Amino acid sequence: MASSLTCAGVVWAFLSFLCAATSCVGFFMPYWLLGSQLEKSVSFGTFRRCSYPVRDESRQTTVMVEQCGRYASFQAIPSAEWRICTVVTGLGCGLLLLVALTALMGCCVSELISRTVGRVAGGIQFLGGKCSCGEGTGT
Repeated sequence: MASSLTCAGVVWAFLSFLCAATSCVGFFMPYWLLGSQLEKSVSFGTFRRCSYPVRDESRQTTVMVEQCGRYASFQAIPSAEWRICTVVTGLGCGLLLLVALTALMGCCVSELISRTVGRVAGGIQFLGGKCSCGEGTGT
């Protein structure tokens, strides 16, 4: 198998894939924010939550549902900012994964990645990293 990457490029490809995979796993796990509510441990991420409050209309109280799951719909995500965060983080993870998989293919296919393509891919990775890592600053 011929490679279009230098040794530094091969290291970049594997580190890119590792970072992209980590970002994607983090996106799908509900443990971004941890805390307690109604004396129960709660956690939630952009579109998943564990142990969340629900209004019990029959008893006119708020009870904790102690299970993990996704929000029923996109509109069920608690705020507009959180919905935007979900979209931006998902796009960032997608960009990171696309560039990482292309870089890994460059390890096996000659002339797939030129110097210009490598620079553009690095820029896309930077943008994807900003999208997937910048969500903690807004709310």
